[in-house]
Amino acid sequence: MPLRIAIQAIRTGLFYFVFIGQTAIIAIIIGIVGLIAGPTRFTWALARYWCWSNVQLLRGITGLHTKVTGAENIPPGGCIIASKHQSDWDVFAIFPYTGRPAYIVKQELMNIPFFGWAARSLDCIAVDRKKGAEAIPAMMRGARDAINRGCRIVIFPEGTRKAPLSAPTYRQGIVRMYGELNVPVVPVALNSGLFWGRNSLIIWPGLAQAEIMPPIEAGLAPDVFAERLRQAIEPRSDALALAAVDKGLVRPIDSELAERIAAARQRTSAS
Repeated sequence: MPLRIAIQAIRTGLFYFVFIGQTAIIAIIIGIVGLIAGPTRFTWALARYWCWSNVQLLRGITGLHTKVTGAENIPPGGCIIASKHQSDWDVFAIFPYTGRPAYIVKQELMNIPFFGWAARSLDCIAVDRKKGAEAIPAMMRGARDAINRGCRIVIFPEGTRKAPLSAPTYRQGIVRMYGELNVPVVPVALNSGLFWGRNSLIIWPGLAQAEIMPPIEAGLAPDVFAERLRQAIEPRSDALALAAVDKGLVRPIDSELAERIAAARQRTSAS
């Protein structure tokens, strides 16, 4: 096992070397073009290439494969795509299915030279999490403008990457956005954190999966919508993770993950 870990650590390091290098180059190009000309077909093509190439690099270098299903569930026109968030993989994997996406991102990313310029030119909407609830009105204005431009909003309702099979912590931003924009919300379940976790130094081989589910219609009461969203995302994310565990993981299962797996099995059997 130590040799396997060492080999996978080297593979992960090689991926990061290529990933960071090409990300810097692409961000500089998109950022400069965005400052001069705003969004263009060229910059969107570069963004699509960046996501596609990262998926290929993950597969070729680290052995992490990608599978996304349910794209037919994304309705035409404006909508909100609300995804579970466990890994940077989530951004790469979902992007090709979103048409013209407007990602909700933390303000810190927008402050990075070139990267922030690129993000703004690609319709990203910044949220200053340090302001707490005070940041929501600005986010709503940005989201409404993006919908009017023909974008689909992509938001991670928990606001940050979470460990797989951990207890959900949904924030109120998605509920406010749903009520104010009056558009359908498309839930997305996934299991990517089993292979590329938030605090993991190693990206593990396997099959990361995302499932795009049928949309939740507009116009529901806030509490009804919030429960519908959790009930769409959480059980399915648990199911995808448990299926991967049952198939067999290359990564070691530590005591914390083992506890979360056991708790998820209890939730599944009780439902």
